[in-house]
Amino acid sequence: MSNGQSRFHVPAPPFRPGDTPDFSHLDLQKAGEAKRPDPLTAPREMTDLAFGLIGVLDHNHQAVGDWDPRLSPEVLREGLSHMVLTRIYDARMLKLQRQGKMSFYMKSLGEEAVAVAGAMALNFSDMVFPSYRQQGILFARGRNIVDMMCHCISNSRDNLKGRQLPVHYTWAEGNFFTISGNLGTQFPQAVGYAMGCAYKGEDTIAASWIGEGTTAAPDFHAAMTLASTYRAPVILNVVNNQWAISTWQGIARGDAATFASKGLGYGLASLRVDGNDFLAVYAATKWAADRARKGGGATYIELFTYRADAHSTSDDPARYRPKTEFEVWPLGDPIERLKNHLIGLGEWDEERHAALEEQMTALVVKSYKEAESHGTLHDGPLAPTHTIFEDVYASEDWRLRRQRQDLGV
Repeated sequence: MSNGQSRFHVPAPPFRPGDTPDFSHLDLQKAGEAKRPDPLTAPREMTDLAFGLIGVLDHNHQAVGDWDPRLSPEVLREGLSHMVLTRIYDARMLKLQRQGKMSFYMKSLGEEAVAVAGAMALNFSDMVFPSYRQQGILFARGRNIVDMMCHCISNSRDNLKGRQLPVHYTWAEGNFFTISGNLGTQFPQAVGYAMGCAYKGEDTIAASWIGEGTTAAPDFHAAMTLASTYRAPVILNVVNNQWAISTWQGIARGDAATFASKGLGYGLASLRVDGNDFLAVYAATKWAADRARKGGGATYIELFTYRADAHSTSDDPARYRPKTEFEVWPLGDPIERLKNHLIGLGEWDEERHAALEEQMTALVVKSYKEAESHGTLHDGPLAPTHTIFEDVYASEDWRLRRQRQDLGV
């Protein structure tokens, strides 16, 4: 190839299997350095927040800076409890999937603060449009664990009646919109819901979460345009956990400096947040919620985190990244960081933490035993066959009636 002629470029991750991961190349803003503007500040006056990193917990596990939400120890312990339950639940469910007791599972290891802190910063009446790995929202909102498990094993108590993949939860009573395996659909749906709330003069807002890989999908751009044009009271979260199912985050990001910076072109308030810092996620979400309720419009948030485990039970991350990457991830473990912060405040200790883990483990084991009393994946009972024709149309048309007659149900 002659000099000056361009070569086809494919972005590549810095480390591959067998390499020694080293994240010293990341230039991450220190906790406490990012300034916290008034929630109604114009986006053009706070563009620096899209390129830096909003953090509260420093390397000594102390809360520092303007973004410290100053939460009570009781609220911090509640958040820690939800995150510990999420992790123990995930570990147990993965084990059961490997034993053949459910068909599929997805853990949120390393991302627990994203869901739990985000949910706790919102009102229960706010509608959430999550993707998978946000099961922590359900724990924070008080969802019955047995019902979650019954969905995963598709038994007679599955509120989705066997029509969805495991971990694709829905809970109307908890304002938790159905998770879709078609990635990105929730973003424009959340914007539309928020526009409806604004049209009706309600105080309710919407929030949605997608992975960084989904920012390359058309639904992402449609949602961003709508949110900007109509100043929808919505929070649009992109969980940058560095990896889609097997694709490094550099593919979807393109040549943008950060995922958060993509929001600037749409004129949206855009924040980049330490996703492993419970306090930072809470503070940024609360700030964005306040902005939305005051008429300031949408906020776009990049939650900078790391997927510590496989994408799903159908994925083998050892084929595309070093096994030790999460161990050296510079933003640490969200549970350990909040635990150590509480210990530093004199509001927690290792003995209480061990007791919490034991309590949550017992709860998960007991809940699964109860879930199996409503049926198992292999032996049933499952949802009745006739339910496959229900919950779509208000009244059946002739084709559905004929199909039901053919099946004798």
